[in-house]
Amino acid sequence: MKSEKALLWTLAAINFIHIVDFMILMPLGPQLMRLFEISPSQFSLLVSSYTFSAGASSFFGAFFLDRFDRKKILFWVYIGFTVGTLGCAFSPSYGILLAARVISGIFGGLTSALILAIIGDVVPYEKRGSAMGLVMSAFSFASVMGVPLGLFLASLSDWHTPFYILTGLSIVSLGMIYKFIPSISEHMNLEIKRPSPLEVVSRVTSNSNQMRAITLSIMMMFGQFMIIPFLSPFNVANVGFSEMQLTYIYIAGGGFTIFTSPWVGKLSDKYGKLKIFTVFMLLNLVPIGIITHLGVTPIPFVLMITTMFFVTSNGRYVPAAAIITGTAKPENRGSFLSFNSAVQQVAAGFASLIAGLIIGENEAGQLTNFNIVGYIAIFFSVICIPLAKRVKVIS
Repeated sequence: MKSEKALLWTLAAINFIHIVDFMILMPLGPQLMRLFEISPSQFSLLVSSYTFSAGASSFFGAFFLDRFDRKKILFWVYIGFTVGTLGCAFSPSYGILLAARVISGIFGGLTSALILAIIGDVVPYEKRGSAMGLVMSAFSFASVMGVPLGLFLASLSDWHTPFYILTGLSIVSLGMIYKFIPSISEHMNLEIKRPSPLEVVSRVTSNSNQMRAITLSIMMMFGQFMIIPFLSPFNVANVGFSEMQLTYIYIAGGGFTIFTSPWVGKLSDKYGKLKIFTVFMLLNLVPIGIITHLGVTPIPFVLMITTMFFVTSNGRYVPAAAIITGTAKPENRGSFLSFNSAVQQVAAGFASLIAGLIIGENEAGQLTNFNIVGYIAIFFSVICIPLAKRVKVIS
């Protein structure tokens, strides 16, 4: 029992560092755009390079990671992630930072795949839900503590500091992997015919219901990731936030989400996934519409709107995840979800890239065309509602 708890806390720590490493770059946008003198489209490439590489590696990783002892492969993959994060910390230029983000993304994607595999191997089915809950709580903790603290330290010194700290924490986590994660090799002895990447793609694309679920994932990512990467740069350049004050957005948004996420899950079970998804998707349109049209605005009002954005974004994701997961039978669910996860990350990358091409910068340093990005995000979000109605849950 003690060893299982230590293992889960180790996985939660790894997940926390990996999530903060991904999330921290977006609120650092104002500093990076100013210091490297880069355009919104160049900044969006920094964000999308991570998601593209993580999406590809997590998908293809699912087909070769099973050939190795989980502990050994996690240790080596996490060394790669640590090197990528250290590369971010040392980056003196935009080009080197971009390359370091690709390396971090590749190994970050593999880390995510391994965390899920280890929980599946070690934790009994009846306890797996609470184990997942503990490890995935790292996301909320990263939003409430990790990102704001990283931003605070960056505003006191410079943008390199959060990555130095994440590198140090990654080295500590390597020690935890060595000490608390046992050798896990039973899966290597199982004679299971595992599908090739081509077979997985073929199986999903030939199933019209699963293709609708995948399309729903893509549309949801476009509805969110056209907005999220530019939330911080826009609030600094146009709304009147200081770089230090950006921490309030993440503390308030992440803090509320910790409490609303379980509540949304219960509502979904009680009133139906589709109904709750539709309600939160419609509510989500309100903050998107307001955020993308703001000028100089009092901070308390902005925080109210950004918090509503965080809460409603999470509120639509919770029932949608249940709907999408239910389109696959148990025997094919793992490969379907790894494909869906990869598609989500690639879609998030394209969404931020397209937003970066639309958004411009005027002579005063303000971002332009964010309202157009808002209209496009609303369009993709609205499409999700009839699409979700056509997705059939079979399991």
